[in-house]
Amino acid sequence: MSLDRWGARCQLLAGPLFLAANLAAARAWHRPPYSWAVHNISDLGNVTCGRWDTGRPREVCSPWHPLFNGGAVAAGVLLALGVLLTWSALGRGPVVRAAQCATLAAAAGYVLVGVHPADVDENAHVLGAVLIFIPGNLGILVAVLARRATVLGSARRLSLVLGLAGVVGTLLFLTRVDLGFGVGGMERVAVFPLLVWQAALALLLQPGGAGPAARGG
Repeated sequence: MSLDRWGARCQLLAGPLFLAANLAAARAWHRPPYSWAVHNISDLGNVTCGRWDTGRPREVCSPWHPLFNGGAVAAGVLLALGVLLTWSALGRGPVVRAAQCATLAAAAGYVLVGVHPADVDENAHVLGAVLIFIPGNLGILVAVLARRATVLGSARRLSLVLGLAGVVGTLLFLTRVDLGFGVGGMERVAVFPLLVWQAALALLLQPGGAGPAARGG
């Protein structure tokens, strides 16, 4: 099997793995129950129980925090491997490379978030989150400018929709405008577009997708 096929598999696995870690860790909460609207994603990784965050106080207690943190690290590693192994398959040019580098930065963010829980090293954790929010989503929007002859160019519409969703979600989350989703819900609007986008690119690289025809672009 070619390297780009292995990379595509990594891209396909990253999102479901991270989501599964979220669901499993959230299910283990009991007092109080985990709220997808009230609690942040990172609350699932906190290693201690108690009242957390002076700006938006909430009770946090995640018994399965090692699972969540491990899932975040694994998702970051899979994203990075996906980018590196499909480096040539996605096409050439500065736009393609900029989008790939932005995704690598976001992948590093996932690793930082998992290795440094918010209640252990908040500064490193926040840096990781920023890498996910900003380069991760801006990279999707940059991909809209890719030449049509590339795999990224064949996904322009999807990139535009997901990129805008991620950027708007990030702005609303940071300003705590939740539009009825809750702050935690809005954070997921900011985070998940990158994982969906990477999975979509992976599908384009499969037999019958845009990849084989687009690699010369």
